[in-house]
Amino acid sequence: MSNFLLVALGGGLGAAGRYGVSLAMPMKPGEWPWATFSINVLGSLAIGVLAGWLSTRGEAGEPWRLFLGVGVLGGFTTFSAYSLETLRMIERGEWPMAGLYALGSVAAGLAAVAIGAEIAKRVAI
Repeated sequence: MSNFLLVALGGGLGAAGRYGVSLAMPMKPGEWPWATFSINVLGSLAIGVLAGWLSTRGEAGEPWRLFLGVGVLGGFTTFSAYSLETLRMIERGEWPMAGLYALGSVAAGLAAVAIGAEIAKRVAI
């Protein structure tokens, strides 16, 4: 299977998953964007686990990196939506929420990727 097909199939699955989460956690103006926040933290955790797992696979892990990392997680995580939601909060004058959301998303994402990588090392998937 070609690398492009692996990425495309994974991306479609990731994007569908993201859409499903957004339907399950709808947001009204002025509310915290829990769907995007959760997706980004979960995606960070998942890519940490994946990176830890792939570190033990060498070249044999490349198709999994393309399908899961570039495709599924690339389609699932929502940095562009996060950026737009932050801008909308700023435009509504919700500076404290925008700042907390912007910094919280980055901090939680970094923590999640570190935790995911540590889980993968300890479990030796």
